[in-house]
Amino acid sequence: MPATKRKRRETFGQLDKLPSGRYRARYTGPDGNRHSAPATFDTMTDARAWLAARHTEIATGIWCPPDVAAAARAERAQTLQAYADGWLTSRTNAKGDHLRPRTLDEYRRLLRPSSGEGDAGGPLAALLRMPLAAISPQVVRGWRSDQLATGRKTQTSRAYGLLSSILATAVGDGLLPSNPCTIKGGQVTSTGRKVIPPTDAELESILEVILPRFRALVIVAAVGGLRYGEATALRAKDVTVQRDDAGAVVSVRLRVERGAVRTSSGIVAGSTKSAAGERSVAIFGPDAEIVADHVRGLIGDALLWPAADGVSFLNESAFWRHWNRARVVAGRGDMPFHALRHYAGTRYAQAGATPRETMARLGHASLGAAMRYQHAGNRDDELAARMMRRNAGTA
Repeated sequence: MPATKRKRRETFGQLDKLPSGRYRARYTGPDGNRHSAPATFDTMTDARAWLAARHTEIATGIWCPPDVAAAARAERAQTLQAYADGWLTSRTNAKGDHLRPRTLDEYRRLLRPSSGEGDAGGPLAALLRMPLAAISPQVVRGWRSDQLATGRKTQTSRAYGLLSSILATAVGDGLLPSNPCTIKGGQVTSTGRKVIPPTDAELESILEVILPRFRALVIVAAVGGLRYGEATALRAKDVTVQRDDAGAVVSVRLRVERGAVRTSSGIVAGSTKSAAGERSVAIFGPDAEIVADHVRGLIGDALLWPAADGVSFLNESAFWRHWNRARVVAGRGDMPFHALRHYAGTRYAQAGATPRETMARLGHASLGAAMRYQHAGNRDDELAARMMRRNAGTA
């Protein structure tokens, strides 16, 4: 075989003309090792251009060993699905805690790939096979537009928020130059549906109609402001009944430390929605008597509202038929159970609570969240009468 002909040593690096007539380019990097171009070149001009590019990288401080650069290119070429799988297992919050079971299940649902045969998969399925570097702002806008066209606005906003979080981490890992999720307000898409809390009369009607064993559950939500999962996770040991010297109920105090959450393996005990959710909630008067009467005879770890087996958490779907009948009779067939929590926030504020106190009562971590649970209520006539101008000279 004819010997390789050395053309000449360049100002930077070295070029060799091979017996094939092609050119090989090599250089010594800052690491002291000699590195060759990944392929040979047709012309000397092309080979010199490649050397010049490496020289510029070294001069500007962005050079890295070819094997490291190749690994980085491979990471950038990985699909959204591959990167998201690792993201789900390594994701932690500010406290270093991994994703909660309910959150993990929801994220996996949003990221579920299509199984074929008419199954479209989760809302992010269309992007899962794309390399990270191929997900541009235009791609994201087109995907979001397609999702909004399905009418699932809330799901779309959640999927967009998840996608933005995943790609923000990819930016931090150096796999993307910037986050392609640039749609202003993309995570706060509104469905246009408002949650309207019940009036006092409607709530009273619900309490009269609903099955007696669920009356205290309604009170805990409408007066105590507990979420459904927080209420159904309450155990007898979480309730303290305070009585006066005559034995009459003065108040009950609920210790909220956990919530019942739905996971792929069933309903399990989990933490509250946020650290602010761990709180003590007091209920007074006749409402306290209803709760105290409900917990009479229950001790220790006994659930206040168990499922039919007496030990499992009450599924919201099993409770729904009782709730639906009561709300329909009250003339509020549109009202979700969660509206009772809005009632609690509104009434607590009307009683004189500051926004911060309302946050603490409802277990909110942000003032914005607490304000969404305060409604104008039905006191317009009362408030208007208070501000009525008096005639001049009227005492």
